[in-house]
Amino acid sequence: MTKAIRIHAYGGPEVMKWEDVPTPDPGPGEALIHHEAVGLNYIDVYFRTGLYKSPSMPATLGMEGAGTVIAVGADVTDIAPGDRVAYATGPIGAYATERVIAADRLVKLPDAIDFATGAAMMLQGMTAQYLLRRTYRVQPGETILVHAAAGGVGLILCQWAKYLGATVIGVVSTEAKAAIAQAHGADHVIIGHDHLAADVRKITGGAMVPVVYDSVGKDTFMHSLDSLSPLGMMVIYGNASGPVPPFDVGILAAKGSLFLTRPTLATYTAKRADLVAVAGDLFDAVISGAVKIRVNQTFPLAHAADAHIALEARQTTGSTVLVP
Repeated sequence: MTKAIRIHAYGGPEVMKWEDVPTPDPGPGEALIHHEAVGLNYIDVYFRTGLYKSPSMPATLGMEGAGTVIAVGADVTDIAPGDRVAYATGPIGAYATERVIAADRLVKLPDAIDFATGAAMMLQGMTAQYLLRRTYRVQPGETILVHAAAGGVGLILCQWAKYLGATVIGVVSTEAKAAIAQAHGADHVIIGHDHLAADVRKITGGAMVPVVYDSVGKDTFMHSLDSLSPLGMMVIYGNASGPVPPFDVGILAAKGSLFLTRPTLATYTAKRADLVAVAGDLFDAVISGAVKIRVNQTFPLAHAADAHIALEARQTTGSTVLVP
């Protein structure tokens, strides 16, 4: 048997149950993994609350993990039993001691990266990679704006963008988080978003920014648009405050012929070649020291509800790992 955190209905952290489930057998093209660590991400909250719908109930939460391959099914050639692996794409099901997943979604974890770091970095790190290198390709000398700059993706974005030669403006909610963001590459830090555009205007001398990376959603959306320079790109990749309500797209024209995109890691890594390339770029950045993954919180997997409470209360910084 395998232990897993499952939900039988959408709701608050209390709907998460630590249950026995049968250990699955890998089918063709699949691998059975024993998890050494599982990553915590805000998308897990979306699936728990029903903002994102599970394909079936009961559902095991979680998108990201690292561990050892126990067995593989037929037609698996890239992965073998004993391999150290990590992943960060669907379907959900990572909150378990063991799980089956499509082998082409796994990447081999370099020996220089431990399991906890691997579980903490895959979803957030690969998200940062495609945001900075593909969605909007940040260039040396540019000034960019990063919301939730002390969060998991935010800390990676700040470090990586700084390494690329950008000037980083980070937005956080507290003085303590401001200090964390500054220690990880943010050149300027804004606390709160009520006067965001005015603060950005002051920092940039009126030029504003060519790109905003916004994972907050509803509460910051219009402030972010107002912080962009003409032809700037609004990249909204999360909804921590709730989804952005419908709006008149004419606003984009009125505010300077702006671009708006809502990217996902699943799309950017749908092809195995892209997944391997994105992960490889991330591994290189971490091993070189350009990007440091901060695992600032660790919870037992059985107590995942406590981790969700801390995450939703904005009590976490950096990355959080659940340990089976």
